Amino acid sequence: MKTIQLIICILFMASAYSYTQNFEKYFEDAVMRVDYHHTGNAKEETFSVDRIYRYNKWGRSFKNLTDNFNNGKYYIKVYSLPDKILLYSKGFDSYFGEYQTSDKALEGIKKSYHETAVIPFPKQKVLFTIEKRNRNYKFDSLFEEVIDPSEVNIIAESLNDPSVEVIKSFSGGDPSVKVDVVILAEGYTAQERDKFVRDLDRFTGYFFENEPYKTLKQSFNIYGVFKPSVETGTDEPPAGIFRNTVLNSTFNSLGSERYLLTEDNKAVRDLAAYAPYDAIYIMVNHKKYGGGGIYNFFCTFSADAQFSKYLFIHEFGHSFAGLADEYYTSSTAYNEFYPLGVEPNEPNITALPDKNNLKWKESLTPGIELPTPWEKEEFDKMDIAWQKDRAELNTKIAQMKRENADPGLIKAAEIEYAKKDRKNAEVVDQYLKSSKYAGMTGAFEGAGYISKGMFRPMLDCIMFSKGDKPFCKVCGAHIAKVIRFYTE
Repeated sequence: MKTIQLIICILFMASAYSYTQNFEKYFEDAVMRVDYHHTGNAKEETFSVDRIYRYNKWGRSFKNLTDNFNNGKYYIKVYSLPDKILLYSKGFDSYFGEYQTSDKALEGIKKSYHETAVIPFPKQKVLFTIEKRNRNYKFDSLFEEVIDPSEVNIIAESLNDPSVEVIKSFSGGDPSVKVDVVILAEGYTAQERDKFVRDLDRFTGYFFENEPYKTLKQSFNIYGVFKPSVETGTDEPPAGIFRNTVLNSTFNSLGSERYLLTEDNKAVRDLAAYAPYDAIYIMVNHKKYGGGGIYNFFCTFSADAQFSKYLFIHEFGHSFAGLADEYYTSSTAYNEFYPLGVEPNEPNITALPDKNNLKWKESLTPGIELPTPWEKEEFDKMDIAWQKDRAELNTKIAQMKRENADPGLIKAAEIEYAKKDRKNAEVVDQYLKSSKYAGMTGAFEGAGYISKGMFRPMLDCIMFSKGDKPFCKVCGAHIAKVIRFYTE
């Protein structure tokens, strides 16, 4: 037995050495940050490189340099020259990809978004490409540019902003074999630095309460990066409120009142650069419910919302693991985000609910019917009614703020909303728990913002409804797989 274990150990070490040798052949132990502009509308899109930066220490996996998850609308790919060997790849989604499905984009209005690709710093010239998934699930190359690492305009300035502070919230070990999560402060003034530290500690605790993060705790490093904002909070355009903050975040992104994001990607990446990172959180110092998560891009959440813990875990499911939203009754800013008849690439929703094509067929509850019938009609009536009520309450509160109503009246309206929101979440939770299909894995209709023709693995999941609840079995298994990818 000891001989077998020794052989396995030697093979593993040889494999790791081979991967490291391959990295050293093509790359330096440094980061190349490629900033570019992504411009267009629903029918067209173009790319143009903005600036390229160099930072010391790669700090990420030396082994898994090519992304085989087949997730995301786009892929960054880096090839050697002249032989065009694939050296590095990364699937991702983008803010522009979401804008492209909006009404304004469909009307032909062009917008430009700033985006970033983080790759190992090449030793020789490489071909940098961006590919996009088409409706037939294949990728088309949209952009190619040769990058010369000896180019004199590559920015190698030091990170020496005295107002920036890096706080280690949890340390699992060497960044190159850990998932490095950075949590950026947004809307915290200099006087609120201690609040940021307390919030950082609180949400680090929340993170490790959920599986699979709890079991795989030692696979992570979590850093907080604090830079003071001039003002507290974030923008609330419907309420006529605008704040001077470090990352320029805002509610009402893409016209959705609770969608909390920022279009200032450069400010995000400049601040995140102070710590090693595989994933970026933006923690917004605000009490209004809101957040957002874009796969391999970043995620945001409001720190003091009633359901802030849910937001923190849910949005990371999007940005880190590429999980889809499983809910379908809430309004969104998207048009045909998941075209009917096209199988989505996310691992937790499907348009093919039969046992031969189902993505999670190995996890099915034995003997379960496909598609799986459930008490959907009554649920839809209940939840759609709440969505209407919720929208009216939020509109009322925004109007009161915009018209400078009495603060006591505004606070009373916010308390009323919070009570109703909590009550609805409890009713939904109990309704789903009382189903005879609770805890079973099948194919439940209603997912990905679509009521008919799209299916999710289990009746409930943190990707489906609000509350302190776990990921479903399919989501949890996929997250664990992504963690292994970063930590090998």
